[in-house]
Amino acid sequence: MEHTSEKIRTDNTLAKPIRVMYYTDPICSSCWGIEPQLRKLKLEYGHLLDFEYRMGGLLPDWNYSDGIINNPVDVAKHWDEVSYYFQMPIDGDIWLEDPLHSSYPPSIAFKAAQLQDDEKAIDFLRQMRELLFLEKKNITKWEHIAKAAIFSKLDVNQLKEDYLYGKAEQDFLEDLELGRQLGIRGFPTIIFKDEKGNEQLVYGSKSYKDYELAINKLLPLNKKKHYDTSLNNLLSHYPTLTVKEYAELADKGIIIAKQMLDDLNRTGQLKRTETKNGNLYSL
Repeated sequence: MEHTSEKIRTDNTLAKPIRVMYYTDPICSSCWGIEPQLRKLKLEYGHLLDFEYRMGGLLPDWNYSDGIINNPVDVAKHWDEVSYYFQMPIDGDIWLEDPLHSSYPPSIAFKAAQLQDDEKAIDFLRQMRELLFLEKKNITKWEHIAKAAIFSKLDVNQLKEDYLYGKAEQDFLEDLELGRQLGIRGFPTIIFKDEKGNEQLVYGSKSYKDYELAINKLLPLNKKKHYDTSLNNLLSHYPTLTVKEYAELADKGIIIAKQMLDDLNRTGQLKRTETKNGNLYSL
């Protein structure tokens, strides 16, 4: 599903009043589930928010158990359930066909991408997730990491060097240590922090209003940006959209959003990547 990079950019040359520390993991299905909310947050409040993505280390290996998920078969069932819950396409069959042994390799690859460019790294994370959740690609394997890197316009040779031999692994371990110090116990965890050190923590998958509330508590007089909700404009910012993402960003019902996207696919105006649990659309 080759496409251009996302065009929502956080301008780090200008000080922004709220720092957003986002603890996530490339294979975290709940993190994939809040992509609609995060994308809208960046459109409406991106001028106020300085995002900092951190890796949490969801699956060290299969010696780990959280009491509910004990093996890949458990994940397969869980992913199909959360796909329905979040209304986001997730195909759990990857865990039956080519199960991942750990989430550490794609996490370290993300830290390697950050060494090149923070925004391209976010694009890269999105690409890895699309490969995993929709295309059932095992993103612990270099061939799929490299594919995501190419789509995200990263220097693939440099990425591999940093991934295998550079400081990416050390940066990942530092993320884990900071997470332990902060008491991060699950994902997604998002910490909003103002210039005075006041914090609002939003844990787990929450509605858009919960993220807005956190911002409003720190900046009661803030003004969100109003944006053009036309599909062309949304795709200029986010080159791939799920039905749920389009519904959230355009303030439409999920059924109407799907009908509109499918109509445009039938007329050849949009491409559609199909999975058993939902589709992805792009120009």
